[in-house]
Amino acid sequence: MISTQDWADARRVWDYHQMGHSPRPCSVAIGLGSHDLGVADTAVDFYKRGMAPLLLFTGATSPTTRERMPRGEAVHYRERALELGVPSAAILVEPHARNTGENIRFSRELLEEASVEVSSVLLISKPYEERRAYATARKLWPEVEVISASAPMTFEEYVDSIGDARLVIDMLVGALQRLMIYPEQGFMISQPVPADVIEAYERLRQAGFTSRLLTTDAPSA
Repeated sequence: MISTQDWADARRVWDYHQMGHSPRPCSVAIGLGSHDLGVADTAVDFYKRGMAPLLLFTGATSPTTRERMPRGEAVHYRERALELGVPSAAILVEPHARNTGENIRFSRELLEEASVEVSSVLLISKPYEERRAYATARKLWPEVEVISASAPMTFEEYVDSIGDARLVIDMLVGALQRLMIYPEQGFMISQPVPADVIEAYERLRQAGFTSRLLTTDAPSA
C-alpha cells in the first residue's frame, strides 16, 4: 500500500532529480544505457530536431537488462535509432560501460579516438537520472558544457510506463542516496539537496522504499 504521503514525497524527490535544462544544439548527444528504450527514442528526437549531428549510445548489460537487451544496451539503442531513420554514419556505439562513471569516461575516450571535437554534450538519461548523470559528467568531463535531458514525462506518466509504482519509488530513493554519498567518494560533483527533499527521502526510507539503496561499501558510480 502506497500512502498519500508516499506519493507526495516521491513527487518531491522526482522533481529534484529533474535538472530543468533547456535543450539546445550540442556537439554530440549521448544516450546512457538502461532498461528504457525511451532514452534512444528521446535521443533520436533531438537528432531529428537538429540538436546534435552525432548520437553516441553507451552501455553493456546489467542484471536488469541482460534478458531484454542480450546484445547490450548501446547496441539495442543503435538498432532502435536505425529503425527510426537515423543514418548509421551518425551513430557511435560504446558497448562496455557498466555504470554511469564508465558511461562518461568511455564515451569521452571513444569521441577522442574518433577525432570528434566536443565543447558541449546533450546527456540523455531516464527522467529520474538527470541530476545523477549531470553530476557525474561535470566531475569526469569538466571542460565541456553539459545539458541534461530526458523524455518529457510527469512522475505519474513514468509510473504508468513502468507499471510498478513501488519499483519506481525505490529507484528514486536509490538515485538520491547516490547523489548524497558519491561526491565524497569522488564519483560526482556535490550538489545541494533542499531540506524538504531530504525529509521526503527519509520518510520514504522509513516507509520501506529501500530495495535500491546501497550499503556503506558502495560500488563505483
